[in-house]
Order: sequence, then structure tokens, then C-alpha cells
Amino acid sequence: MPRLIWAVTDDTTCDDFLGGKVRAFQPRKGYRAGVDPVLLAAFTAARAGQSVLELGCGVGVASLCLAARVPGLSLTGVEVQEAYAALARRNATANDAEFDVITADLRALPADLRQRRFDHVIMNPPYFDRAAGTASDDVGKDTSLGGATPLSDWLDIGIRRIAPKGYLSLIQRIERLPEVLRHIDGRLGSVIVKPVAAREARAPELFLLQTRQEGRAAFRMAPTLVMHEGAAHQGDHESYTPAVQAILRNGAELAIGL
Repeated sequence: MPRLIWAVTDDTTCDDFLGGKVRAFQPRKGYRAGVDPVLLAAFTAARAGQSVLELGCGVGVASLCLAARVPGLSLTGVEVQEAYAALARRNATANDAEFDVITADLRALPADLRQRRFDHVIMNPPYFDRAAGTASDDVGKDTSLGGATPLSDWLDIGIRRIAPKGYLSLIQRIERLPEVLRHIDGRLGSVIVKPVAAREARAPELFLLQTRQEGRAAFRMAPTLVMHEGAAHQGDHESYTPAVQAILRNGAELAIGL
């Protein structure tokens, strides 16, 4: 691509994902996408020809990583912050991805979007309950990490957008797992939870969850995904496990049984 496409400014950086298969402009300050949206994309069991809605897409990293792994998807993103939505549109163009980004509050989606259903709804909701914490001075960071929309609203809105037999996939902090399970109980089924731990001997800090409209399978706890080798951090070198390296560097799928 022409060099001009990747020109950065004082306010942005351009970062590589999937070993350079995806490049994304991000704010230099504030919330910046890291590993979590890449894991979410790897965990989403989409197939060519299906439709995907990402709620709270930020600069579009999860959707763009998913598009890099699964060609032929119809991708739509919703982002409340116009600055992030504008970067997501720029990233879609720069990565030659068919990704329609809509600037809207989740609780006030455009009428045409409220009429649509998707094969997959994916989300990386804010990890922290705004009512239980202190707001960040950076508006973008605060919205991404806490925000004004409760997790229950994210789930309600996501569930309403899932097509029959479609899937909801999300990543969230482990302490919020009971809250998520309570909210989807009786509404979605075939729930699979995959914990994510920093190292083998540590308790999981995050979880990935997949569930399905009209799902009838029993609840399943998948093996924990361990991010790093070794019992502790051993200096300034990369220590990802081979499975995680394959996801982060090569765009591999995160198999549920891995």
C-alpha cells in the first residue's frame, strides 16, 4: 500500500497485529487495543459468508483480525466515540476490509440496525463497573474501561441482535462471569467458558465466552488458555506459549478445546 496510507500524526500511532497482517491506527494516549480483541477474534467461530456485529468496536482491531482470518464476512461495528469510530473506518480502508462502522450509543441504535440480525455478535465490554470505581481523566480511556452503559445493557442489546441459531462471543474479567451467566440464563444456551490465565500456576484473570440462540448443549468449561511460559516474568523478552504465539503472530483460530 502507498506509504501515505500509514502516515501517523502527533495524536496517533500505527500498530501491527497478527504479525503485520493487520495494521491499525490508534490514539497515542487513552485506550489502546492490545491482546484482548485479538483473542476475541480468534475465539469467534465465524465462517465465510456470515454476518458479524461488533458492539463497542473501538478502532476496529477485533473485527479486522477476524476478517484477516476468515475472508468473505459481512462486518458491522458500533462505536459511541466518534474519534475511535473515525479511526476504525480509516483502518478498514487501510486494511482493505469490508467493515461498516456506525457511530452510535448502544442504547440508541439506528432504526435500520435494530431491524437486522447477525450470525455472530461479538463484544469486549468495559471491564470495570463504573458505579464501583473512579472515572479516568481521559474520556476515551474511561469509556472503554468503565463507561456509562452497564454490562447488563451490553448483553441485552447483543442478544436482541443475534439471528436464530446465531452466536454471542465476548471477553471479560473473570470476576464478572457470574453476572454474565445470570444475565444469559434462559435466553441463550450451549454456553462455553474458556478461562484465560497469565501463567500456568496463576488463577485466570479473564474469560472468553461463547453462547448460542436456541442452543441446547450442556454448560461447558473449556481448558484454560495460558498466555505465558514459566512461573514468573523473566526479563524483557517475549514469553508467549506456542498456542498464543500462533494466535497473536499468525492469526490462528483459538480452538475451544485448546
